Amino acid sequence: MSGVLACQEIADLIERGEIASEPDIIPAQIQPASLDLRLGNTAWRVRASFLAGKNAKVEQRLADFEMHQIDLSAGYVLEKGCVYVVPLMERLNLPQDVQAVTNAKSSTGRLDLLTRVITDQGTEFDRIPPGYQGQLYAEICPRSFSVLVRPGMRLNQIRFRSGQAILSDSQLLELHKAETLVNGPAIIDDGLGFSVDLKPRHGSLVGYRAKPHTGVIDLEQIGAYEPADFWEELHSGNGQIILDPGAFIFLLAKKRFISRLIMPPKWPRFWPWWANFGCIMPVFSIRALAMTQPVAAARVAF
Repeated sequence: MSGVLACQEIADLIERGEIASEPDIIPAQIQPASLDLRLGNTAWRVRASFLAGKNAKVEQRLADFEMHQIDLSAGYVLEKGCVYVVPLMERLNLPQDVQAVTNAKSSTGRLDLLTRVITDQGTEFDRIPPGYQGQLYAEICPRSFSVLVRPGMRLNQIRFRSGQAILSDSQLLELHKAETLVNGPAIIDDGLGFSVDLKPRHGSLVGYRAKPHTGVIDLEQIGAYEPADFWEELHSGNGQIILDPGAFIFLLAKKRFISRLIMPPKWPRFWPWWANFGCIMPVFSIRALAMTQPVAAARVAF
């Protein structure tokens, strides 16, 4: 059967040694359809982002980009605007029919903390080919806030896939008619579309913008900070906002996921995170690169 591997199958990969770690993987890392990845004990401050490229290892490329090595064991502040490479505790020995994709955890993304995975012989960020054998590395670049990190912190997650399991537009439309994916009309065109909401039903709050000068955020203390110390409200009275170049912004979306689904038997692996939720309001995180950058829509392909 094709699709994203569920937690039971991830546990099987661990049991067979196809996912390994030093120290051992802990149960809390295993999510319904993904595995959290942990930072190791060492980091390198590097001059720029890089990929290993074919026939090269990350360690070899570090010789070209390394500025200095850092011991994370006592905790270390990763400075805003700097790039770091951190070996992860997990390593892979994937079967030839299993590939993987990684992404930042949602809590990481909300801090505008660019973190993506690179591999030996890698030519793409966050994509791991079938049969990959080797170490995983996290490239980390704090872009809005300096952050305090320690070994074992989980900033990235990895999903494993065998074959393809993506719903077509016609299947999405059929599912929306049967179960209601979003409130209001569904915009389905190469995925399920969402647009920003600059005319909220109540009030004028449309999002939040990261403040340019803040204190350090300890990633073990998420939820302990006063939001107003790091974010300022964005209001609009006319359905428009101006995006400042380089600003990191959250904007509300017009539509909400309505996720009261029981998975059909023939689709057991499409989106195991979907069940057990009520209504989810998507939020767009946007880095404004220019005053004229459009903020129109995002798409979700299941």
